[in-house]
Amino acid sequence: MRDVDSLQQLLIIMARLRDPETGCPWDKKQTFASVVPHTIEEVYELADAIEQQDFSDLKGELGDLLFQVVFYAQIAKEQGLFEFSDILETLNEKLVRRHPHVFSEARFENEKAVHANWEKEKQKERLLKAKQMQQAESVLDNIPLALPALNRAHKIQKRCANVGFDWAELDPVVAKIHEEIDEVLVEVKRTDLTEQEKQARVEDELGDLLFANVNLVRHLNANPETVLRQANQKFEKRFRLVEQAVEKQGKKMQDCSLTELDGIWNEIKKL
Repeated sequence: MRDVDSLQQLLIIMARLRDPETGCPWDKKQTFASVVPHTIEEVYELADAIEQQDFSDLKGELGDLLFQVVFYAQIAKEQGLFEFSDILETLNEKLVRRHPHVFSEARFENEKAVHANWEKEKQKERLLKAKQMQQAESVLDNIPLALPALNRAHKIQKRCANVGFDWAELDPVVAKIHEEIDEVLVEVKRTDLTEQEKQARVEDELGDLLFANVNLVRHLNANPETVLRQANQKFEKRFRLVEQAVEKQGKKMQDCSLTELDGIWNEIKKL
C-alpha cells in the first residue's frame, strides 16, 4: 500500500511541476522531444551505477528513470493522449501475453522455446503496427533509429537470424571480417580518387568492418555495447597506470618514446 501511496504522490508532484500558473518554469516548457536527451542520459547513468556496483547510487538512478516515464505520462495526459494508468495497463497486458507459460496453461520444453514464443508475439505486434501504418511488414520494423549504432546493428542481425538469414558456423563469420579488412585497405591505398572521394569510400568500408565485428560478437553470445564498454574501462584503467608510472620516473608522457610507453604498457598488462 505504501508503494501505491508513494506512486500517487509522485504523480501529484509531477502535475504540480507542470502546472501552467504555479509550476516550475523549466518543467512547464518541456515537450516529448526535449525530454528525450535527458532520458538517454539517465539510462547511461543507471548502467554506470550497475557496472560500478554502486547500489546506493542505483536507487537514485532508478528513481530518476522512473521520473522520466512519469514526465512523458504527464505531457501525454495534458494533450489528451493517454495517462500513466494506461501505460501500466498496456505493460501488464503485454507481459502476461508474452509469458503464457507463467500466466496460462502453455508449456515450453526449454528456454529456447520460450524465446521463440516471445519473438512470435513480438512479430504479431509488428504486423499489427504495420497494418495500422499501412506499410509493408518487415522483420526489421520498430528497431529505433536512436539506438546506439552498435546496439542497433546487433538487433538488426538478431532479427535477420530469427528468419534464417545467418551463418550456422563461426568460420564464415570470421572470414567476413578478414574480407572487410582487405576491402578497407584497398580503398586506403587508392590513388585515383580525390581525398574527399577516398575518405567516403574508406568510411563506407569501415562501417562494413564494424558491422562484421558485431556479427562475430553476436555469434559468441555477447553484446557489442557491453563488451566495448568493458574494453573502454580496461583501456582507461591501464592508461591511467601508464601515466602514473611515467610520473614516478619524473617524466611527462610527451617526453617518452612510443617504445618506452609500449614497454610500460606491457608490464602493466602482465600485472
